[in-house]
Amino acid sequence: MARVKHPNPSASLEDCTVPEKILLSAHDLEKAGETPFSAEALIVASWKRYPKTFGLKGFAEHYPDSNKILASIMGEKGLAKKGWLNKVGQKMYVLTADGKKAVQRLQAGEGPPPPPVRTAPPSAFKGLPGELDSVLVRLLDSEALYKHLEDRKQDIAFGDALQFWGLPEKSKADEIDNQLSVVRKQLDESRGKLEKSSLILTNGRSISKDDVDLLTQLHAYLQERFARHLNLMRQRAVKS
Repeated sequence: MARVKHPNPSASLEDCTVPEKILLSAHDLEKAGETPFSAEALIVASWKRYPKTFGLKGFAEHYPDSNKILASIMGEKGLAKKGWLNKVGQKMYVLTADGKKAVQRLQAGEGPPPPPVRTAPPSAFKGLPGELDSVLVRLLDSEALYKHLEDRKQDIAFGDALQFWGLPEKSKADEIDNQLSVVRKQLDESRGKLEKSSLILTNGRSISKDDVDLLTQLHAYLQERFARHLNLMRQRAVKS
């Protein structure tokens, strides 16, 4: 659904999504002559402009939540995937032409244009075994991660968690425990393969160790939050 033009563009900027707020902060850096800019500079700029959105929980006025911002830069629905940022060095970025057009539309209260569809050539697909590749593609495109990146963790449903883990609703007790363990092992294995550099998945998305760290944190959070739901699933499976 297209965003309706806001009568007060300045006010509409406060209603932007998390990636859009980071995009505007990146524009601030370039406007100040800092281009290319580092990931660290973008973290600080985003936090200073939107402390409530990007502040560390419990310490929002004092520290930024760097993981949240990095995930919104590199995540499946982040700025790089949207084609708004281009990586030009080790954690160094510039706004793309599409990113600058999106900024102009946001400042005019019109909302950003739809992101272009970008696919990587087959020659770019390298580095991860097929099983790990398919798991990471699923996790990075999960509804649970999307809601987490949009600062809507309270909206994550148990069904989102099951989709994240790849668990059917009528799984047996041993299948539940085994799959949770498998996901953790796959994340650990992926992290080990990404220690030296980022790699390309078969959907054309670049993935780094920071991405896997975020997925690992989310995996632990979902297990803790939905522990009661998982236990009920186990009990029903035993009775049946």
